[in-house]
Amino acid sequence: MHRRTIFKHGAVGAFFLASILSGVAAQAEPRPARSPLAGTWTLVAADVQHPDGTRGRDYGAAPKGLLVIDAQGRYSLQIFKAERPRFASPDKAAATPEEYKAAAMGSSTHFGTVSVDGADHTLTFHIQNASFPNWEGQEQKRSYDLKDGVLSYRVTARPNGDVPISIWRRLN
Repeated sequence: MHRRTIFKHGAVGAFFLASILSGVAAQAEPRPARSPLAGTWTLVAADVQHPDGTRGRDYGAAPKGLLVIDAQGRYSLQIFKAERPRFASPDKAAATPEEYKAAAMGSSTHFGTVSVDGADHTLTFHIQNASFPNWEGQEQKRSYDLKDGVLSYRVTARPNGDVPISIWRRLN
């Protein structure tokens, strides 16, 4: 019986010692730096620069959007064309091909993590999921500018040469 008691106390003591040591080790690990883009952003413009140098509106005259980035760099981004037509049917599954196309082409959403290289003025979206499935699992690097609470970045050129430009204003 004495051996059993010693074993019980030894096991309990070892458990507590391991708990304390793991807590100390966790405190010793450096915390990742807060993302300089952390916060909530509202879309100001979703433009496009054409190969001839002209600039247009990529998501209509008054696009809507929200970009949320937490302190660890996890993000969620949504851009919508305000002028998207409503479906004729209240049943989403009963839409016409034209209605589906307008809905898909009038929105861009994705989430994942974003990393920032301040020295190079680039940000990289590590896309986990996206409304355009071909982007899932991709890393998309973009040059950016951040000044007076306004973030703007250029997306990699599309196959036709158009370069989307997103402009966001920090809400908090």
